[in-house]
Amino acid sequence: MLNGPIPPYVDPRKLADRETTLEGEIALASLERLCDTLSDNAGIVRASLAFGRDERRAVFIHSRIDVEVKMVCQRCLELVALNIHSECDYAVVREGTDSQSLPKGYDVLEVGEDPLDLMTLVEDELLLALPIVPAHDPEDCQQPAGLDEPEPSEDEVSRSNPFSVLAQLKRDPNV
Repeated sequence: MLNGPIPPYVDPRKLADRETTLEGEIALASLERLCDTLSDNAGIVRASLAFGRDERRAVFIHSRIDVEVKMVCQRCLELVALNIHSECDYAVVREGTDSQSLPKGYDVLEVGEDPLDLMTLVEDELLLALPIVPAHDPEDCQQPAGLDEPEPSEDEVSRSNPFSVLAQLKRDPNV
């Protein structure tokens, strides 16, 4: 197990042969695509990436990533702190290899001769783990003032239904 900063690029096959586990922290601000969706880029991503080979000798990576992010609650439009946790199992295959023979439960990760970009892998995994609609828990969320249903005023003119003419035509037996 290697603790410390996660290297940006690795050869997953060599790390799998040594059954290496990389654990470390990544500055949230260094993940630009992720920070574009957040309200604040302060924070630390804690990542653990375990490399190994399964019973079929296929290279796999088990990732476990945790971070606290701040986003805008879509109910009350205030900041909400969300704990994001992601775990994923990847099967590393060469580019163009048939991945149908891989066991179920693995996500396929095609890696060519170039080293694997771990920062992009971590960032992609976190982007997929973000909630589609960030919100506080319902009991913690405060509705903004003035968003209640307005009551219709007495001066408001009631509008006629534009399809009422069609209803009359439907009732008319001569049509």
